[in-house]
Amino acid sequence: MSAYQELLSAIENPAGREILDPATGELVGKVHESTVAELNQAIEAARAAQPEWAASGHAKRSEFLHRAADAVEANAEALAELLSREQGKPIKNGPNAAFEVGACAAWLRANADTPMEPEVLVDDESGKAELHYMPLGVVGAIGPWNWPMMITVWQVAASLRMGSTVVVKPSEYTPLSVLGLIHVLNQALPSDVLHVVPGGGEIGQALTEHDGIDKIMFTGSTKTGQAIMRSAADGLARLTLELGGNDAGVVLPDVDAQKIAGDLFWGAFINTGQTCAALKRLYVHEDVYDDVCDALVAVAQQMPMGNGREEQNVLGPLQNKQQYDIVAGLVEDAKNGGGRVLIGGDPEAEQPGYFYPTTLVADLPNDNPLVAQEQFGPALPIIKYSDLDEAIAMANGLDVGLGASVWSSDPGAAVEVAQRIEAGTVWINKHGAVDPRVPFGGIKSSGYGLEFGVEGLKSVAAPKVISR
Repeated sequence: MSAYQELLSAIENPAGREILDPATGELVGKVHESTVAELNQAIEAARAAQPEWAASGHAKRSEFLHRAADAVEANAEALAELLSREQGKPIKNGPNAAFEVGACAAWLRANADTPMEPEVLVDDESGKAELHYMPLGVVGAIGPWNWPMMITVWQVAASLRMGSTVVVKPSEYTPLSVLGLIHVLNQALPSDVLHVVPGGGEIGQALTEHDGIDKIMFTGSTKTGQAIMRSAADGLARLTLELGGNDAGVVLPDVDAQKIAGDLFWGAFINTGQTCAALKRLYVHEDVYDDVCDALVAVAQQMPMGNGREEQNVLGPLQNKQQYDIVAGLVEDAKNGGGRVLIGGDPEAEQPGYFYPTTLVADLPNDNPLVAQEQFGPALPIIKYSDLDEAIAMANGLDVGLGASVWSSDPGAAVEVAQRIEAGTVWINKHGAVDPRVPFGGIKSSGYGLEFGVEGLKSVAAPKVISR
């Protein structure tokens, strides 16, 4: 039995719900659908384990996170294969399954190693005041299907480091990946500090309404985030919400189109475009518009899409039929609205799996649905502008603000534009480059609260002032 088969046999339930490979339609495995009673048991167990975990201190908890990272690395090949089969992303090529598993280990280690000391607020003849950050209790973590392992670790690692225990509810689309990850993590962690409860919307709602949950972390759609806010209101659970984005990129007229094309492409098409902070609408100055379009087409032509277990492929399918239909519908809207399809836009009718071809659409007005709505897939609209103020107004014109980017050969000019763009993060000459040391979070309807770095640790802890 291979390491992958051993991992799958440890987590699947032969009587459970079928999970199918989005590339082939073949059975990946079967997942148990939890009951609310089982969720309650998990929360009770996590709450019982939390005081001892909190009392163990930062150094000991950090040691456990490093052990958990070791366990991820020891099981990396099996985890990557499971992720590829369930989510669809290629195993090795590009920033895909092996990359995601590696990021899990990296984020665990970064959270373990980030210093977290009391902050001295006042220290003079009047006295001394310090700001400490204390464990919250039990964190409920609800993750998405696009980066199911990595985003689960984003939620779990910081919470564990700060002395809380965690109950995870994975997406219904990718539960096996999260079950596999947490099975591996729990080989290194103390009993009951980390639980996973797969299930549908009923489980998610019960988790967010539960009075035993002190903090909810959610990554997903704005609509679901709003529902979570309503559910959590009675219990006053703290919230970190990383919600939908429709990230804009602004290309200034001084760029070298050939030089930036590769980074533009991966900024948009990482994980086949299924990334909250991917580049989803690109504003290009008229002086370099044709050059940028041509350079992007040339890059796209070199990026094979297909089954993630076939070595040559760097792009995989969309994860589910619902998302495929959204992308296909928005591209049709773009065609009907006068868009010029530069590449793609015409999926194979009889092809198995949810493969939508890499698509670039030029000459669209800013109000076309492919521009105004988050496509979350492999279709990028390219909009021409002549006036920089106009481009910035278009970039800021939507009620989203997760990430954005500015592309220029002049760093000073790029920073000036970045300061005018409304987003939680603005990258220069790159897009979506998250770092475990650098805080990340959205504004507007893209959510609130920060993850990563010291600020991310603070967000999963309770501030306490000690004044003397």
